[in-house]
Amino acid sequence: MTHDPRSALLSAALAAAARGWHVFPLRPDDKRPAVRDWQARATTDSDRIARCWATGPYNIGIATGSSGLVIVDLDTPKDANDTPPTEWAAPGVTSGEDVLALLCERYGASYPGDTYTVHTGRGGTHLYFAAPAEPELRNTTAKLGWKVDTRAAGGYVVGTSSVVAGRPYTVVHDAAPAPLPTWLADLLHPAPLPPQKPITVALASDRRGKWLRAAVNGELERVTCSEPNQHNNALYLASVALGQLVAGGELSETEVTEWLVVAAFQVGQSDREARRTIESGLRAGAKRPRSVAA
Repeated sequence: MTHDPRSALLSAALAAAARGWHVFPLRPDDKRPAVRDWQARATTDSDRIARCWATGPYNIGIATGSSGLVIVDLDTPKDANDTPPTEWAAPGVTSGEDVLALLCERYGASYPGDTYTVHTGRGGTHLYFAAPAEPELRNTTAKLGWKVDTRAAGGYVVGTSSVVAGRPYTVVHDAAPAPLPTWLADLLHPAPLPPQKPITVALASDRRGKWLRAAVNGELERVTCSEPNQHNNALYLASVALGQLVAGGELSETEVTEWLVVAAFQVGQSDREARRTIESGLRAGAKRPRSVAA
């Protein structure tokens, strides 16, 4: 009997969803998303998951932000020349796991290994933690140290049972994700938000202009008043809605983009991240043009 990898991947995707983790398909044998707008499409709906994985042996992506997770990604060197910088060049430090252990020593903390743990295809480790209610934590690269990244709001990880470059991701400690240790949360605490400035929407004062101003301000408020872990999704939805008006000839794409960037900046998103989400949302909105008269 021929083994169908879709069965194992479907089971793993459903198991992740049962934990409340939002999943979406990655390309087979790859880490890249198989769908556009994966943050908006990540789901815990078992029927949608079953339909998706019935069509192919997709790897599993877990959207960390909407799943309420912070993943500490402990990587391994890529080659012999990939060595720790001076700050981390201590005896025995050869990987992200060693760096985390050294951090624990420095902060007088126990190694946080009693949590859901996955070994990656390249020999690294993913430690899954429940995200704190606030502040919203974002993805980081080497903020904690050499070969230690994190995935949180706006990020994703490859889920267990996935296979990348022929190497599987496997669970090595099947436990509920522990709360993110306070000392780690403090180290990952985002920088203070910049001072907020008014978003000036320059539109005509006639009836049409007032309608458009109300529509724009409503979508900007959707972003600036969004809940923690929902900022990027709110930005995408606002971009879709305003993208419809851009496609209908009612608004300038350049102005809409800048208004949305300022709103995203006020909730702590980076310029690059915000513009990528806005571009995606405007593209989706362009498929359904809308005008004031409609």
